[in-house]
Amino acid sequence: MNYIENLTTPQIKKIHSGKVRESFRIDPNTRMIVATDRVSAFDQVLKTPIPGKGAVLNGIASFWFEKTRDIIDNHLIEVIDPNISLVREATPIRIEMIVRAYLTGSMWRNYSKGKREFSGIKVGDNLKKHRRFPELLLTPTTKEESDREISPKEIIDQGWVDADIYEQMESISLQLFKRAEEYLEKRNLILVDTKYEFGLVDDKLVLIDEIHTPDSSRFWMADNYNKDPENAIQMDKEVVRAYLLQNKVNDHYRDELPQEIVHEAATRYNQIFEMITGEAPSFDISNVKNRIYQNLVRRELMKEGYVVIVMGSSADVEHCEKMKKVVEKYDIFSEMRVMSAHKNGEDIIANMAEYDNSVEPGAVIAVAGLSNGLGGALGANLSLPVINCPPFKDQTDIMVNVNSSLMMPSKTPAATVVKPESAALVALRSLNVQRLRDTFRKEVQEVKSKLREDDKKIRGM
Repeated sequence: MNYIENLTTPQIKKIHSGKVRESFRIDPNTRMIVATDRVSAFDQVLKTPIPGKGAVLNGIASFWFEKTRDIIDNHLIEVIDPNISLVREATPIRIEMIVRAYLTGSMWRNYSKGKREFSGIKVGDNLKKHRRFPELLLTPTTKEESDREISPKEIIDQGWVDADIYEQMESISLQLFKRAEEYLEKRNLILVDTKYEFGLVDDKLVLIDEIHTPDSSRFWMADNYNKDPENAIQMDKEVVRAYLLQNKVNDHYRDELPQEIVHEAATRYNQIFEMITGEAPSFDISNVKNRIYQNLVRRELMKEGYVVIVMGSSADVEHCEKMKKVVEKYDIFSEMRVMSAHKNGEDIIANMAEYDNSVEPGAVIAVAGLSNGLGGALGANLSLPVINCPPFKDQTDIMVNVNSSLMMPSKTPAATVVKPESAALVALRSLNVQRLRDTFRKEVQEVKSKLREDDKKIRGM
């Protein structure tokens, strides 16, 4: 798959899923941010992803973070995958500082309808579309369920930040914008407008989120703008916004994009990446999830796979712990869950979604005896290997109740293994992880060697 819409894993705690980014907790001071290929416009996330978009955003943001550290420190620690950055944990300030150099976009649309005040700033009449303002404008908005304009006075009076912090945010925003303007001017690009987000680390103001990307900023080709300001070529996601504006259905924006718009948007994202960084995008998007999986394992942020042991009752914990111990011996992530097919079966699909969509390989062991509906429910609803291992008490229990685990409904692939240690090993082998295959191959040879040695000893007696 050449795009990633979300990252799911049971091994790293997801703490937030935004419009296009997902955040995971690594430790109390470190967060992992995944820039997905989702695209948002007009406060909605579209169903159609843009391949390579997340990597472009992450790459451009990291480029600017490094280039502006002399103006303000930021939260970036390290880029560990084209789509993923490790950042310092910060307390976010829920205000977007929007800097505008030209009258365009949503501001122009509202201006053309008669609006003359924006975030407490009054602008004059007779301004023209796409024309530069005499000086940069700061039009802050809140970061709420639906963003809204807010004036500097309201920001301070309503307690979003105190006056000193706001003054820093204002000054730094203007410095960042001017730095980018000077840099981009040499690359035939105009920075039209952008947004900055800030947070606090140890009470110190830092830049967070992203900076000067096609999602947070608007860019024009300078030579094209100078020839025809009204029809300036925009190197950002305006092609997406324009399509949605022109193709409303019953006065509502569409939530999907045609492939020609996807291709055009992807092309512009790649072009802006090269124009800003000076390098063509080199990230591999042929199998994004597998690349991310490999990088997370390499950085030891996740194990190569997992085995989740699902029991129908907490009374089966001792039985499950035998399997968990075997799994963890091989350095594979394992956890136990309690779900009953008969008593809260309606929760199974939702509770197992994280595993079923995981970026890494996984397997499920179902632990339920008597009438084993749990293994069937898991096998019927998951794309993962499912192994039944009922908590039989003795040989009689096996003979009487094993059929409920063996006889699964049609198209319900669930195997049954009686011994818990063997069930764990079957689950591990089903992961098809190369390190484990090498380990098991070695163990097989050790068993064979032991038998041969025993044979020699017996024959020599």
